[in-house]
Amino acid sequence: MLPSPQSVANRINYLCDLLPDKFRLIPAEEFSFKPHPDKWSRKEILGHLLDSAANNHQRFVRGQLEDTPVIFYQQDNWVRVQAYQSANVALLISCWVSYNRHLAHVISQLTPENLKKQCRDKDGAAVTLAFLIEDYVQHLEHHLKQITDY
Repeated sequence: MLPSPQSVANRINYLCDLLPDKFRLIPAEEFSFKPHPDKWSRKEILGHLLDSAANNHQRFVRGQLEDTPVIFYQQDNWVRVQAYQSANVALLISCWVSYNRHLAHVISQLTPENLKKQCRDKDGAAVTLAFLIEDYVQHLEHHLKQITDY
């Protein structure tokens, strides 16, 4: 059984309360360090989480309004063209917190009927909004643990 929208929203808000101060404790060199040219730095991971929030925002809203919209993105290209590696860390942190607080609000408003509505992934598979909100927070926590142990 998937968690309720309110419990997912509460988890996101908890992460928004907890992690910004932890992010700010990471030295700039460490935040920007790329373990391999083809791997993301912590800064790029945080940028990726902004992209994830933007795309999932589309899923959570359009999934309620449209008949199984197809919403996906090319994550590596999004990170590259937005040049997160050279972005201001304080701005990335602020944007991440703001966007996720908004998503927590959007998620908390999902009705039981709308949780059953579906979106399609890039392969055409249909998934419910209930699945997507749980998947979002799992994806978020996976990457946040790559940035900092919390």
